[in-house]
Formats: sequence, C-alpha cells, structure tokens
Amino acid sequence: MQDIREYLKKQKLLFDGGMGTYYMSLHRETERTCEAANVENPESVREIHLAYMRAGSRAIKTNTFASNPLAYEGDYQRLENVLRGGCSIARQSIADFREESGEDVYLFASMGPMRGAGDEATVTGYRRMVDIFLDEQIDNFLFETLDRADAVIEIAEYIRSRKPDAYIMMSFAILPDGYTREGMYIQDLVDQVNQAGCADAVGMNCVSSALHLAAVLEKLDTGDLTFSVMPNAGYPKIVNNRAYYDSDPEYFADQIMNMIEAGVSIAGGCCGTEPRFIEAVRRRMEQSGESLPKVRVRGQRRAQAAESDEDRDNSFWQKLNAGKKVVAVELDPPVHTRGAKFMSGAWAVKEAGADIITIADCPTARVRMDSSILACKLHRELGMDVLPHMTCRDRNTNATKALLLGLSMEGIRNVLVVTGDPIPTAERDEVKSVYQFNSRKLAGFISSLNRNELPEKFRIYGALNVNVRHFDAQLNLAKQKVERGVSCFLTQPVCSPVALENLKRAKEELDAKILGGIIPVVSSRNARFMNSEISGIYIDESVTARFEGKNRDECTELAVETSLEIAEKIAPHCDGYYLITPFNRTDIITRIMEGLK
Repeated sequence: MQDIREYLKKQKLLFDGGMGTYYMSLHRETERTCEAANVENPESVREIHLAYMRAGSRAIKTNTFASNPLAYEGDYQRLENVLRGGCSIARQSIADFREESGEDVYLFASMGPMRGAGDEATVTGYRRMVDIFLDEQIDNFLFETLDRADAVIEIAEYIRSRKPDAYIMMSFAILPDGYTREGMYIQDLVDQVNQAGCADAVGMNCVSSALHLAAVLEKLDTGDLTFSVMPNAGYPKIVNNRAYYDSDPEYFADQIMNMIEAGVSIAGGCCGTEPRFIEAVRRRMEQSGESLPKVRVRGQRRAQAAESDEDRDNSFWQKLNAGKKVVAVELDPPVHTRGAKFMSGAWAVKEAGADIITIADCPTARVRMDSSILACKLHRELGMDVLPHMTCRDRNTNATKALLLGLSMEGIRNVLVVTGDPIPTAERDEVKSVYQFNSRKLAGFISSLNRNELPEKFRIYGALNVNVRHFDAQLNLAKQKVERGVSCFLTQPVCSPVALENLKRAKEELDAKILGGIIPVVSSRNARFMNSEISGIYIDESVTARFEGKNRDECTELAVETSLEIAEKIAPHCDGYYLITPFNRTDIITRIMEGLK
C-alpha cells in the first residue's frame, strides 16, 4: 500500500464520519456504547465501516474513540478486548472492501480525550492503549476531539520512539470562536504541535459545524503541518434525550470543499455525518478534480500590540511597574441590592489614596452582588482603577469569555483569577459547582484572548497563599501561573513569622510583582473565627493574645497599630500592600492608609 505521505502529495484524503452517532441511529433500542459492539456485535460495526468506504472514505478509524482506562474504570482486560476487537473488525472490513472494489483504505487507531484525568494519568492511559495498537501492527494514529496538547505531544514522542515511521494526527474540538472547552485557542495549539515536531497532521473536529470551522480556518496559520477538518453535520436537536441531526449533506459538502480549496488536505466528518455526507463530499471532490494542489493553510494572524503600548490606559499597572508602593483595598460586595454603604466605603478609600479597589467574587461560595458589575460601576462613577476577582467555580468557557468581553468594553484592564471556594456541602445536592477551569487554566485563557482577540489587554493577577504548610507546592503553582500570564500576586494576610518567611521566598523566586496581604484583626474572637472558618488565613496566637480583654475602641486602635507593624515588616519583600477590609470597616482601612503615607 502506498505510503500515506506520498498519497497526500498528490491528492486529498477523505475520512469516514461519525461512527458513534451513526451506530446509535441504527440501533436505537440498545443502551450499549458503539465501542462495546466490537465485542458484543462486531458485524454491526463491520457494516458501518463498509458503508463509509463504499461512500468514498479512503481512511477509516477504529471503533475505539471512547475506550480508555478512565472510561472502563481500570478494567484493563475489557479495554484490551475492545481495542483489539476494533482493530480486527476494521482490518477485516478493509480486506472485504479491497476484494469488492480493488481499492485500499488507510486504517487509523482512534483515541479520544480522557477528560477529568490529569496529564500524568492521561499519558499513562494513552501509553497502555498505544502499546496494544502497536502490538496490533497499527501504523497510523489519530488523537481526536482534544482540548489540550501537552499529554498527546508526550505520547506522540513515545510512539515515535517505538515506531519512527508512524503517521500521527492530532485534532482539536473547537467551539465556533476558535477555543476549546478548556480555553485553549486553536492557533496556540497548532503552534505548540508545530514546535514539538512529533506530529504529521493537525486539525479540528467535532463540537462545531463545517461553516464555523471554515470561519476559524480563515484566521489560521498551520505552519508546516498537513491540516485536517472533520466537522459535525451541524447542530443537533434533542428529542427524548437523544441527539438528532437533520442537516443537508450537500450543504456540508459545499463547506468542506471551501476548506479543501483553502488548503485542507484531510477531510471527513464527526457527529451526525452519516455515509451520505461522505458520499456528497466524494462527488464534489470528483467534480472539482480529486488531485487538487496541496496549499499551505495560512490565514491572517492578528497583529500583536507593541509591549510599550499594552498598558497605555492601565494607570494602576503603570504605577506598579514604575516602582510606586501601591495600595490595593479589597471590599466585599453586598449580599443585597442596597449598595449605598458599599459605594460610600469605596469613596472613602479612594479619598484616602487607594490606587485600586479589589472586589471579591462571592467569597466562601455565598451569593453576593456580582464583582464584575460592581467593578464597572466603581470605574464609571468614581473613576477608580478596579480589580474584580473572577472565580472558576460559577462559569463555563462561554460565560467567562462573555464576561471578559464586557469588562474590556467597560474599560476594565485588571482581573484577578482564583479557582474559588466550593459550594458548601449541605447545598451541593441542589446547587452545582462549575469548574471548567482552574486558576492556571483561566489565566492561560485570558492570555490567549490578549494575544488573539482583545485590542486592549488585561493584566492578570493571581492569589498566593503564604500560610500553607507545604509552601513549595504553592510556589510551584505560582510559577505555573506566571508561565500562563499572571503578572502580579496578592497574598493571603501575613500574620505569622512563617508567612513572612514564605513571602520573602516568593519575592526571590517569582518573576512577578507581589502585593503583601494585610487584614486588620478587630478582636480576639475575630482572630479565632478567621483561623477556624476562612481558608487560607492564619492569625498567629501572639497577635490574638494582644486583643484579649480589649473593648471596641481599644481593638480599633490595636487593629491599626498591628497592621502598620506588619506593613513595616513586609515592605522590603513586596511591591505594595493589599488591605482586606473586615466587616466593611473602611474607617480602619483609611487610618492604616494614612499611617502608610
């Protein structure tokens, strides 16, 4: 059989379509997955392979997309049976088609994502699967519907070490705006795969329709890699909990041909693309001349703003970057719609000289007024620089991007990203947490928006817990955040000798600005409450003891005094101060700010 690389020099390669959705449309009475049919009903899988090849596919995928150690909960014997069964059925189908038509078809091992597993577990799982495919003498590998590239790049290098001439494809599941579910932009992923140099082809599949993938393709530069597209048939309708596609195969074929003429070398279909879709594409390819010239896909990259211009309307960052000892004040948003007290407090700290006001995003997972809306209000009405916190708990990719676009339009240029406290245990049956991101991924997502879409950039801030027992791990996470675009960290309150030492280490080791956290303790009871109830805060017993037996006025004086003592200790090890307002006591905060002057 001709080497696939030689084949692609002369003509386009047409893949099959959506095995899973087509199988379910033929076997609606079954609850089994289509991959289970490799063992339980192999003839049904063989007939589907043959239907796609008769329609025009000259490459088919093993029926193994959703088969992995995570899906089978570590039942490796079952996994092996399904993978080997998938290889055997596909090979027999190709042999039957060759005897029937005299034509050969390329076989690819199909491996989908392992969502929910970390990179290490994903690599281990893929390696176990790859070993089985290699033992089955599979030469071509397709990793499809991916959200990220790190793990598949590592396993691709492993395949190369075992089989240097293997043909390796990586295909990413892209939303209509060009981002994956994990907030990775397709151009960044293509660049990453290009730079790694371990794949032969890269592409897009699933999630989006052909029209939307064609629009993404217009802005894409694929570099030196062969490019593939395998869109969904369109968007499904849900009837009785089942997805149905009623798209037009001829329209699908038109969009595929537009992408082929733009330089795509490998095409096929994903969810909802039955053999009639592939047949429509084949007819169009024959009408246009099957051996269309191979053209490198090269879209128009977005021009990057010069570094010197990025922060031209971000006065807070300009102050911080110029070496001013800035003061950030955190205010908790109201729990109701009456915002007069919040606004008066914000005005007071502005008048006292705060450089920026930070606003927590539903701290401790209790519902409060939205931090981003409040930030916009403060920015408009007070002319203040603001730093809204943005948690990963309550928004998926779409909601996060929508909010960021709104903030950008409102002139907000700084955001702080945090993973967010989980929903309290007693509420989880009724209120579900959404964690599509963690803070590192969210920082990377915003960085990607900065590079690829936003005319005015966000400065990204992160949280740094100097009170954790194992600070090495916290510091490592912080370094990962810096790699993903975090420019400055706001620390948890420094109220102990250990926290101070950790702050010193952070300043020495992190390539980022640091604002040292200070929270005024207003009573001994308040100190014990924070130690017991608020994650990330630790008040040293020596501080708590100073408040024992004091009345309110005495505690207020002591709160200012101890806060200024902490500020003096942390001053050499930070770029500014992060004052956290307790119980809306802006009177204490303004006195601390006066003392800092």
